[in-house]
Amino acid sequence: MVAREKTANPARYDVFNGDADGICSLHQLRLAEPAPDAVLVTGVKRDIALLERIRDAQNSLVTVLDISMHVNSESLHELLSRNNEVVYVDHHFAGDIPESPLLKAHIEPQADRCTALIVDALLGGKYRLWAICAAFGDNLHPVATSAASELSLSEEKTIKLREIGELLNYNGYGAQLEDLYFSPDYLYNAIKKYRDPFDFSEESHTLKTLKTGYQNDMSLALAQSVFASNGDNRVYRFPDSPWSRRVSGVFANLKARENPAGAHAMITENSDGTLRISVRAPITAKHSADTLCLSFPSGGGRAAAAGINALPEDMLGDFIDRFNATYG
Repeated sequence: MVAREKTANPARYDVFNGDADGICSLHQLRLAEPAPDAVLVTGVKRDIALLERIRDAQNSLVTVLDISMHVNSESLHELLSRNNEVVYVDHHFAGDIPESPLLKAHIEPQADRCTALIVDALLGGKYRLWAICAAFGDNLHPVATSAASELSLSEEKTIKLREIGELLNYNGYGAQLEDLYFSPDYLYNAIKKYRDPFDFSEESHTLKTLKTGYQNDMSLALAQSVFASNGDNRVYRFPDSPWSRRVSGVFANLKARENPAGAHAMITENSDGTLRISVRAPITAKHSADTLCLSFPSGGGRAAAAGINALPEDMLGDFIDRFNATYG
């Protein structure tokens, strides 16, 4: 983990989201082009203003994966003004993309796209198994299953890739690093020696730890009742607890798959009295999750899945009304 005040302006920075998509995107790129000197800059899944940590860098090579350009716009402009070459690959809402010869942007915000799939296309499918893991982790199960079928993978191997992706994604959720089983940079370093995800699945004690944690947290989540409903839409509310923060995203993904015609919102209480929201658009109509969440303070995301980091409690009723209006 990198703190801004300790930045020493090395030649390379790898900046990536701490979820399955960010980790698998970087893993593919570094299998193709190793950069052992690169400083890793990452955090929990919702910690996406990562370029702020390195905005004083100069004359460096910066790779940015799976974090919103819109959220990082000011820091990106600062990096470009300091003669840094930036490769930016992402699938979230970008806002205005700077025009600069120093910037190579690959932004594809389609609902059925994740960053690892964009990287996969850039690399000509060279490490597609890891892209499939990421797609499963991002709840793009039809896309991931189709890609696995094109590779003639057995059902058993497809299930293994799904498990890897979902467990990597599970580890990314939390309000702070202390909520996670492993920091994302540790998890990336645990993965990077494996070209083959099936070897990782077979040999990694890290993955086994995540599997046990996932099973325990999900059993607690499944015991919770629905907080509010409207038609096919469902809203759940969980207490201020590390287990609920860890499981919130994967639980929302699970409920979305179980009820594909409905939208789902997962509310987790923050220790300061605000609410952390995860939204999943209906799988049959993947739209507007980002628009909905961006209309509230600290909101962001993409069309199919988005969130709000710190919703004031007194805005919850307004959020639920807009949530149901968006997916009426």
